[in-house]
Amino acid sequence: MAFIHDDFLLSSASAKHLYHSFAESEPILDYHNHLPPKDIAEDRQFANLFEIWLEGDHYKWRAMRCNGEPESAVTGSADPFEKFMAYARTVPHTLRNPLYHWTHLELKRYFGIDTLLSPETAKGIWDQTREMLASPEFRARNLMRKFKVRALCTTDDPIDDLRWHRQCRADGYDVGVYPTFRPDKALAVHQPGAWNAWCDKLAEVSGTPVKCFADLLEALSKRHEFFHSVGGRLSDHGLNHCHAHFVEEDLVEEIFQNARNGEAASPEEQDAFASHVMLHVGRLNADKGWTMQFHLGALRNNNSRLAKQVGADVGCDSIGDYLQGVPLSRFLDRLDQENKLPKTVLYNVNPADNYLFGTMAGNFADGSMPGKVQFGSGWWFVDQKEGMEWQINALSNLGLLSRFIGMLTDSRSFMSFPRHEYFRRTLCNLLGRDVESGLIPDDDGLVGEMIRNICFGNVKGFLGLELPGDK
Repeated sequence: MAFIHDDFLLSSASAKHLYHSFAESEPILDYHNHLPPKDIAEDRQFANLFEIWLEGDHYKWRAMRCNGEPESAVTGSADPFEKFMAYARTVPHTLRNPLYHWTHLELKRYFGIDTLLSPETAKGIWDQTREMLASPEFRARNLMRKFKVRALCTTDDPIDDLRWHRQCRADGYDVGVYPTFRPDKALAVHQPGAWNAWCDKLAEVSGTPVKCFADLLEALSKRHEFFHSVGGRLSDHGLNHCHAHFVEEDLVEEIFQNARNGEAASPEEQDAFASHVMLHVGRLNADKGWTMQFHLGALRNNNSRLAKQVGADVGCDSIGDYLQGVPLSRFLDRLDQENKLPKTVLYNVNPADNYLFGTMAGNFADGSMPGKVQFGSGWWFVDQKEGMEWQINALSNLGLLSRFIGMLTDSRSFMSFPRHEYFRRTLCNLLGRDVESGLIPDDDGLVGEMIRNICFGNVKGFLGLELPGDK
């Protein structure tokens, strides 16, 4: 039997029935990823497995370094085939790492390849896939159609002109490509050089001279409105912890002016400044009916040598041990007091905090809609089988699994759409085990419909996106 087969990860008859009857055929709404919209707009043709698979995937880069591959073969000067060979040398050593599953699931789903990747099989796989990638079927847009992607939401800076999103919309592409408002750079008054350059660009694209704190908020408001006009319905925030240090506006103005004059804010000042910017974005989201996403807890760019050599977000990040509960509660409560708490998704990278996040989500249900504050899917280091099960179990015990908005890829690779399948198989295996153990009813109308909704229906209703083809 091939390693990736019809019942991969499905360990019981009930799990197989639930997956094949209710999860397998559902479309995908990939509501958080880092795919380049330019590749979609231009319908990129990928030349080889390096371009489509290794070019931007820091999960693979991290594993290759751990296997002793030199940086030249990871992000450096080696040619594409040599980098692929470095990954092929690494894959046999990834047993029990999710990369082993993802690698072979992707080879199977994209290319129909059952052969296990190794140094011995690499050349044959490289040649076979290179020939297939040259066909129109493997252009970026057709790959998304192949996996029944109805829509995806990229991650975009407020200063972005959204040219590529607008092009996808203008040419009638039948998969929705929507921007997500990611204003993290607006918070960085502790790094005044980069922050000032960013503020100058924000002033240019918004037509607002950013000379005071009120100007900054006005410029962000204009860009938020622009994102809305292009179909954006989400913001996203990658933070160590939620900012909730609320001070008087005159102090925020002082911090702003000091940073504009090149003076770095102290940690306490940066926290206060960021708190007020984040409140503003939360209010904008509430007014527009958007969803606000918090990705919390990552300790980023630990290797300063490699950060200087290669850059940020290259696979040198860790789970952080920040205190999350008090500031997260204060921030959400502040918006709730104003009746300005938007739909919210909380993603936790530290599984030790799963119960904290699960209980926090339940604190701010207000009867306006089901699941208004979500405990989001397993993220980054916990978006593998065990981490997904931890998140599902915590959500089930503390909230309503039936209202969960499901999985996303959080990926930079067009080869990552099978991660939805991986999640769905894990979900069905877990629920199938519960059925077989008598913990939940053997009732397709109850369990099967819940699975369908978690795969697609819940997130479609939650986000309120107008998908191509909807009437």
